[in-house]
Amino acid sequence: MKDQGDTANALSINGIFPGLCMKAGLGPPRTECGVGAMVGFAERLWVVTYVSSKSRSGVGTGLFEIDERLSMTRRPESYVGTYTNRYVHYPTNQLIIGPHVIDAERNVRTIESLLEIRLCSTMTHLTDPDRKVYMLGMEGELFELDVGTLKTARLAELAEVLQVPGGQVQAHFKAAYSCFGRVVVANNSYDERDFRGEQSSGRLAEWDGGEWRILDRSPYVEVAGRGGFAGTMFATGWDRASALLNVYTEAGDTWTRYRLPKASHTFDHMWQTEWPRIREVDHERFLMDCHGMFYELSPWAYGGRVWGVRPISTHLWVLGDFCNYRGMLVLGSDGVSCLGGDNVLCGEPMSALWFGKTDDLWRFGKPAGWGGPWWNADVKAGAPSDPYLMTGFDKKCLHLCHESAEKVAFTVEVDFLGSGEWKTYETFPVPPGRYVHHEFADGFSAHWVRLTADRDCAATAYLTYT
Repeated sequence: MKDQGDTANALSINGIFPGLCMKAGLGPPRTECGVGAMVGFAERLWVVTYVSSKSRSGVGTGLFEIDERLSMTRRPESYVGTYTNRYVHYPTNQLIIGPHVIDAERNVRTIESLLEIRLCSTMTHLTDPDRKVYMLGMEGELFELDVGTLKTARLAELAEVLQVPGGQVQAHFKAAYSCFGRVVVANNSYDERDFRGEQSSGRLAEWDGGEWRILDRSPYVEVAGRGGFAGTMFATGWDRASALLNVYTEAGDTWTRYRLPKASHTFDHMWQTEWPRIREVDHERFLMDCHGMFYELSPWAYGGRVWGVRPISTHLWVLGDFCNYRGMLVLGSDGVSCLGGDNVLCGEPMSALWFGKTDDLWRFGKPAGWGGPWWNADVKAGAPSDPYLMTGFDKKCLHLCHESAEKVAFTVEVDFLGSGEWKTYETFPVPPGRYVHHEFADGFSAHWVRLTADRDCAATAYLTYT
């Protein structure tokens, strides 16, 4: 094992320890070196990296353990691959991270049959959770793993089952989670044709052990929850109009779709959403990274409604994972990528870890963004839009237009409490071929906003928060 040295007193710059940087070799081919997954287990912080392909181009990447003195060791079991999964199997007290299974004494076993799979998620087994888990690959390969013997069985090819378009669009599964008798998977395939509305390649889908059911055909990047603790599951994604938050509530057995602002359009591609996560970083509290913005997220839903969504800050990081370790919040990034030599300004692929406290995130970029419920969308008269987040931002401006040959009246409703009780704010008539905007008063901050139109039309309702 190669020890990077005792870094307990090493240089730290704004929470980043340069001595804990992970680097890929110079190739050829040159690749990237992202932090795929992190978890505190057996008195160590375990980190697994990912490269941009399944080729062995990331010499020096793999599995790392970091002790309480922040001394980092690259484990000899390391294998260069694309891994972003982590899961603690409590019945056997083992950590599954990447293709590795680690016991309480820090002994590492490797799942040889999955080394060449770009593993993105590990999930609780629906029928045999004491002995088995599910493993999902980025190309949609779904496996069953016996955590004792490490034997695997391939269960499905989800790109085919869920009819992800082929050709130029590739399956790009990002996350999965299981609870409430179902497995939920997220695929974020998306390109120019999806933006133009010519196809729908993304998927949010669920499986109860029988038939698969597609919940949404937008690109999704994360699915998470806290077991049966709060009766909820959360999935995040986006479309051209906004970021998306889809919430499952056990009470009523329903999914509800909410919309969130985009903090940046630099995340609007399947390759550039790697890997926004939802993690419990303080006891019974979630931190959600979604389209360039951190949010508080409560695991609870009351009356079938999600409460406590509040923006914290904006950022441009590609954050593969984040977790708690020894009282610190740790963020793992994908720092700089050679892209196989396309980025001629990058000499060495590398990524670092940031150590701080959850409350430090409020010192990052102030919450701001844009988006809305409709982007030139086909709107039915009287049908309300998805709820769109309104709380936690300073200045708010609404933009309205449509393609109808007649005047359209748009009614704006607000939900101050987050409970689903909607009140009329104002109705805005928009003549054909015209544009109307409305600036909300300083300090106005309902929790959610939605709109309805009084006639069928192709409409745009967009909000800018600054």
